[in-house]
Amino acid sequence: MAAIWVHPMSGPSTNTRDTIEIDLFEHMFEYCCMNASATVRSLQQRITQMQPLRLDDRALPTPTALRPLLPGGALRKGSSYTVHGSQQLALALLAAASAAGSWCGVVGIPTFGAEAAAELGIALDRCVLIPDPGTDALGLAGALSEVLTVVLLRTPAQPGPGDAERISARLREHGSALVVAGEWPHPESTLSVVGSRWSGLGRGEGALMDRELTVESQDRRGVHRHLVHFRNGVLATPAAPARTAESARHASPLTAVSAIPAAAADSTTPAVSRIARSSPPPMALVTELHSGSMA
Repeated sequence: MAAIWVHPMSGPSTNTRDTIEIDLFEHMFEYCCMNASATVRSLQQRITQMQPLRLDDRALPTPTALRPLLPGGALRKGSSYTVHGSQQLALALLAAASAAGSWCGVVGIPTFGAEAAAELGIALDRCVLIPDPGTDALGLAGALSEVLTVVLLRTPAQPGPGDAERISARLREHGSALVVAGEWPHPESTLSVVGSRWSGLGRGEGALMDRELTVESQDRRGVHRHLVHFRNGVLATPAAPARTAESARHASPLTAVSAIPAAAADSTTPAVSRIARSSPPPMALVTELHSGSMA
């Protein structure tokens, strides 16, 4: 690629200020001024670079069997989702992100089962559990959303618009997602279990092996029904048989954290941030919270 100087008007000129620089393409046989199409292409490239992230860039790892339930086929950074009627389904939404190396949090679910979560694919050594958050469930979920990738929250009642919007702003800022087992204003998608069928108890097997959920999804695409299968506690996909649950039977033990100390007055890092960025025990189980420790 070479460059030359030419005068924009016909006739000779010695005034260099009246000249313009253009590109000389090697495959061309005469000199000419750069045309408007090249300028348009340059502007288009700059606009593309300045455009916000595409939807694909906001996608989080999502279990294959659950992708048809969600708009765009994945959990999205900065979005919230609600699940009604199945704690197992709500936990399953966290599994792929956790298996891919992300941190997850579970707030307000005292019946959380570590073994069942491990069978679904949730890495217990990257999971923060606060089973009894008291009256500060929303504040804790908001704090966790700043340092964890996906947070599962159960609240006794739908939060007010102001509280929900503050948490939604944190989700967008930090690129995390919120799954709510209950009510939440303006979710990206609402998943409701409208039917459940167990099978496997027969001919002396002595155990319920399979569970089929009928799930109704409601989002911008409309209302649709889907079948979701669990086999031996593991999310199954039609394309491939589910792995056996034996490999997940030996779940990492829970280690209780007696308290989360209040953050130092001069510290700008939330107490929960120090937990997530440190090397925790196989599972961080928070049993007591000091007032204001995660405001």
